Amino acid sequence: MLRVLTLSTLFPDRTRPGFGAFVERQTLGLAAHPDVELRVVAPHAAPPTRWAKRHPAYREISQLPTREQWKGLDVHRPPFPTLPIIGGRLNPWSMWWTLIPLLDAMRADFPFDVIDAEFFYPDGPAAVRLGRRYGVPVSIKARGSDIHMWGTKPACRRMIVAAGQAADGLLAVSGALRDDMTAMGLPGERIRVHHTGVDQTMFRPQDRKAAKALLGVTGPLAVTAGNLIPLKGQGLVIEAMRALPGVSLLIAGRGADHDRLAAQIAAEALGDRVRLLGALPHDQLPALYAAADVVALPSSSEGLANVWVESLACGTPIVITDVGGAREVVDRPAAGRLVARTPEAIAAGISEMLADPAPQAEVAETVRNFTWERNSKALYEHLMGLVDGYRR
Repeated sequence: MLRVLTLSTLFPDRTRPGFGAFVERQTLGLAAHPDVELRVVAPHAAPPTRWAKRHPAYREISQLPTREQWKGLDVHRPPFPTLPIIGGRLNPWSMWWTLIPLLDAMRADFPFDVIDAEFFYPDGPAAVRLGRRYGVPVSIKARGSDIHMWGTKPACRRMIVAAGQAADGLLAVSGALRDDMTAMGLPGERIRVHHTGVDQTMFRPQDRKAAKALLGVTGPLAVTAGNLIPLKGQGLVIEAMRALPGVSLLIAGRGADHDRLAAQIAAEALGDRVRLLGALPHDQLPALYAAADVVALPSSSEGLANVWVESLACGTPIVITDVGGAREVVDRPAAGRLVARTPEAIAAGISEMLADPAPQAEVAETVRNFTWERNSKALYEHLMGLVDGYRR
């Protein structure tokens, strides 16, 4: 029996049900393996008490239980101290220190064999120190922003590189991300590409006209989904709509850019065909993607976005920027277009897909190999290999 401690700051909770849904789904798949016992530690940053109670970014999450059953998983949610603005470079140390008493106690009835860190920063550096304390191997998975964003900050970059060099095994969501990690100084020979999965019974082609009707849409429809932050480029898609008369745009997600995007829609008089939907539960996304004629996501950086794979599984092509593992997904015309990160290029890409749509079944076929079964099997083999190697 393989006993796995999954460590991830990227994990859903009742205040953010879609946050890290792909980590949750991967963890559920691994936990279902007949030879695996698993517990989840999902720490969250918490500023000084008066901040936690007053600041809207922390108020709800500060009320989470420290342990609960989440979809059948035993999940611990310890808060670790952080400082607003400067906390990023201190968080690995704070997390490590906070988790010691929790894991000391856990070892009494759950002597985990391996630590599976599911986000590189701040989880990775903390996991390496914990692995040394408990004498177990450590795997760290890179997902994109943990490398591309935190890796631009010198103090954080040093910790990322040190953790990567010290970890027993490394995972990357795409070959392109593996190349970026290697260029940073991480050991490329220890980085295994571990593609995400998609539930193809849930994300599948549907009657597009009927799906549109449920959303109150007629005519061509574009969709974009993700956190409302500049990195995702929703504002560029809104601007592209000016060159796409008659096309509607639905934007799913929440984040700091919400008010700015709402103001942009109003200023450009697009309110009759561009709507902000807010954050949607994960189980509502298949209907949204299936209704769309195209999904656009002009991110400035990605690893390999779940939105890409889920949209394609629904038979909907994607218009995305050439970042991260984009070429591993858009590998044929039916999958979509890779475009420059400008409103003009985005509009042109959407126009091409609307003018010459591929059959939904042909689009869905492009991601037929992205399954959770394959993902779980690869993760089990990876972690089991680390444990066997550590014991020898």
